[in-house]
Amino acid sequence: MNKDYYQVLGIESNAGSKKIKEAYREQAFKYHPDRNEGNPEASEKMKAVNEAYAVLSNPSKRREYDMMKQEFGSSAYNHFRKSHSDEEIFSGSDINHILEEMAKSFGFRGVDDIFREFYGQQYQSFEFKNPGFFGGGFIFSGDFGKSSADEKLPKPGYFSRVVQFFIESVSGVEFSKEGEDLEDIIVLSPELARDGGPYAYFHRKKSKKLVVKIPPGIRDGQRIRLSEMGKVGKGGGKSGDMYLKVQVKRSLLGKIRNLISS
Repeated sequence: MNKDYYQVLGIESNAGSKKIKEAYREQAFKYHPDRNEGNPEASEKMKAVNEAYAVLSNPSKRREYDMMKQEFGSSAYNHFRKSHSDEEIFSGSDINHILEEMAKSFGFRGVDDIFREFYGQQYQSFEFKNPGFFGGGFIFSGDFGKSSADEKLPKPGYFSRVVQFFIESVSGVEFSKEGEDLEDIIVLSPELARDGGPYAYFHRKKSKKLVVKIPPGIRDGQRIRLSEMGKVGKGGGKSGDMYLKVQVKRSLLGKIRNLISS
């Protein structure tokens, strides 16, 4: 897919910062979801407008994009997206401030509602308050703005971790974070694997005895998931899962056949 950020905003390549912001406000108002209910095409155009403004309103990102246009022409967008994660593109953008101004002026929903509708869990806002210290902002992560042409984009995550580390260090506020998954191995008799039934499992990490329900016909190498029995999350985050990999004991007949075949 070839795309040109200047064409998305409807401006010339020599447009100044004021013209870029005016063009974004105009396009964002035109395609705002509160003015285009039930119109998925308008939502996609709004996302494209957001991305174009985030790049062109940043002098260093715009300069890099312009250099790619000189080198690669109409395919500059593809090269730019392959070398920049979504977090890198949207970090430092003032999109949230502009959309909040619209919300106050025209009665639209706030930026948090709009971006969660667009991007789901890939958009996160944060706010923290401590005596003498206040701050807030937003983080884009995951597959924000991703299309089928972007499947080879680098995985984001570094920027948001840096931001969270800084905020936690300065403010003492802990972000919620899901716990990591755990894995273990269980050995089943051929009969239990075939017929299914209860299995007594001792969770060493939690020093807890559990009764695991083995489904009939489970095979060697398959896994059983124990929901939220992994590592505990931080800051109220959900615990991870425990995955039990199944090993089925060989019967005496099976061992004899294996010896004969070998």
